[in-house]
Amino acid sequence: MRLILLGPPGAGKGTQAQRLVARHGIVQLSTGDMLRAAVAAETEVGLKAKDIMAAGGLVPDEVVIGIISDRIEQPDAANGFILDGFPRTVPQAEALDVLLKSKGLHLDAAVELRVNESALLERVETRVAEMLARGEAVRADDTPEVLSKRLAAYRASTEPLIDYYSEKRKLVTINGMMTIDEVTLEIDRVLAAILDGSGSAKPARKAARKASAKKTAAPKKAAPRKAAKAKSTGQAAKAPAKKAKAAKKAVKKAVTAPKKAAKAGSKTGSKAKTTKSTKKAVKKAAKTVKKAVKKVAKKAVKKTAKSVRKLVKKRAKR
Repeated sequence: MRLILLGPPGAGKGTQAQRLVARHGIVQLSTGDMLRAAVAAETEVGLKAKDIMAAGGLVPDEVVIGIISDRIEQPDAANGFILDGFPRTVPQAEALDVLLKSKGLHLDAAVELRVNESALLERVETRVAEMLARGEAVRADDTPEVLSKRLAAYRASTEPLIDYYSEKRKLVTINGMMTIDEVTLEIDRVLAAILDGSGSAKPARKAARKASAKKTAAPKKAAPRKAAKAKSTGQAAKAPAKKAKAAKKAVKKAVTAPKKAAKAGSKTGSKAKTTKSTKKAVKKAAKTVKKAVKKVAKKAVKKTAKSVRKLVKKRAKR
């Protein structure tokens, strides 16, 4: 994991960097520490920096890049690193990109801790007041006046990096006004998503290729599927007609049955004749049966038609 922490002085970059180092087994690379180490080791780049620093000048970007190049090749940086204090400008960021690319590496994220500058100044003022109340000495660089100057310098030179990394889709913005633990949790969540995304890129591409292949092969199987769908829909549509026909037969049978019974009774009965009242009763019964059967048949047809509509609608959605 290779990270850059961005944010104005007092945003909490140092605290979060230490936590990231402890959790991920990576190293925090401070340009100041690296310069001093290179000078002490008397490396080629370190000697160049030593002469410049001795003359009171600012170490040029190419020298700093050379020191970073040597440092990230050391074994303890194999798992990754967090750059502290570099890059500070867009040209430095561009030089860092060229360096990482030459080594076959890439930056995972530039994490910006966004804070309210007014709140930062209030924090410093409160801290200074509390230290003075306790009789403690206040550091010369830990006053509202110094912080105001550092904030102005940050806005002028370092803030453009936010746009630079945003355009490269490397920027992750975290609300630095949350508590320290909340900021840590949010950084962990975002970095976990980034690492998971980079780790699952190849499987995702394979899945996409498989899906594309299935999509291309789909038309071959479409015809039988459509035929089966049409067949099942046709069968469902024929069902009401069959039931209606059966109901009609039942009505006819129910109507003719009493007449047949009456006729049979008149032939096989002893000598008694069917009375007028008996005929009326038979006729009335036949009429009642006819109405009942017709009602049942109508309900059956309606219910079946409703089922067919549901089936067609369901298949259309698929």
